[in-house]
Amino acid sequence: MLQDSQAIRYYQHLTDAMVDYWHRGYGFNELRLYLNGYLAGLRSAGVLEPYQVNRLEEESERFLRDRSNFEEVETQTEVDFY
Repeated sequence: MLQDSQAIRYYQHLTDAMVDYWHRGYGFNELRLYLNGYLAGLRSAGVLEPYQVNRLEEESERFLRDRSNFEEVETQTEVDFY
């Protein structure tokens, strides 16, 4: 579980972007490449401690493996009949 507020923000940005790219038609291979590049950028920038990046990687991998995160959610609207 992520506990650092900055790591949580990076996680939220990363997962939101992966879902957005999925809805734009990118596949899981492309999402994995995006994830790897994002993590490599964080590592090279040194904005998080290495153990935080490793934890972020674990949580992001778990998110990516759970395909329910990428399913469309159908919303039901109320219709008034008179």
